[in-house]
Amino acid sequence: MRDELYQQTILEHNRNPRNFKKLPGATHLAEGYNPLCGDHMWVYMKINKQNILEDVAFEGQGCAISKASASMMTTALKGKTIDQARVLFEEFHHLVIGKLKPDQQPNHLGKLAVFSGIWQYPSRVKCASLSWHTMHGAIDKVKSISTE
Repeated sequence: MRDELYQQTILEHNRNPRNFKKLPGATHLAEGYNPLCGDHMWVYMKINKQNILEDVAFEGQGCAISKASASMMTTALKGKTIDQARVLFEEFHHLVIGKLKPDQQPNHLGKLAVFSGIWQYPSRVKCASLSWHTMHGAIDKVKSISTE
């Protein structure tokens, strides 16, 4: 059942990615690139003076997993503080490398838990995490991220 939900979610977000656009007036942005598979994206954020992510968007090209992960990430981060975004980054990272079991350990992942089995496919972990590393870089004002 979980595999079917995972596949449906990936396909839906790949076909109809949320927040797939350039974000005019972005206060933070970064470019992410995975040279092994060619996934390449930009993450844009508008962060206000209270450190709240008012808007998050992405653009670029990549595999279905990469695009779906970025789509779900942007939706999950809108309205969060920078500190909450960092917590989600850490939890998602631990999820995709198999260190977090969302049904057994407390977390804030919600729908992102659909990626819980990806650690079983090591070549796909970088696909799922590229947008997250790029977002993290954008927060820290690092303009370019590579997942080599």
